[in-house]
Amino acid sequence: MVKYCTKPVNVAKAAQARGDNLKVHFKNTYETADAIRGMKVARAQEFLKNVIIKKEIVPFRKHNGGVGRKAQCKGLNCAFGRWPVKSAQFILKLLKNAVDNAKAKGLNTALLTVSHIAVQEARSSRRRLYRAHGSINSFSSSPCHIEIILTEKEKKVAKPVEGIKGKKSAHQTVSYVLN
Repeated sequence: MVKYCTKPVNVAKAAQARGDNLKVHFKNTYETADAIRGMKVARAQEFLKNVIIKKEIVPFRKHNGGVGRKAQCKGLNCAFGRWPVKSAQFILKLLKNAVDNAKAKGLNTALLTVSHIAVQEARSSRRRLYRAHGSINSFSSSPCHIEIILTEKEKKVAKPVEGIKGKKSAHQTVSYVLN
């Protein structure tokens, strides 16, 4: 069993998936994961497919140094955004894996939501970049670990409307006094 950074509240109603040392940029993946957190699975898959074809944008709220302002971000309370295609593809594959795990458990996929998604930095792989006059620069990548937990939301049941216990209406009080 792989260790996750959090545990689902109800294990029977949750499905998990995890990818380690994925060769995809950490910062782009962090922002993409932050965008789908709390979404229903069908909406999250649709969003990621739209990001791949540049129909919807991923707002960059934390790692936005050097990120340009985009008009698609207007309704998202954020000015900066990008379309990280590779990050969207990796998260989409991981989301599909988690949905398949949920189906294997017998959960209703229509009620699944992304209750937890975490992106953590993995160890960077270092290469060499040979420069002019015999100098060498580092050429590092920024891979990441991604984990997703999907939970089946229970339908809310309305509380039955009844009078508040302990308090009596004026009619009940009068009838009690008269008897």
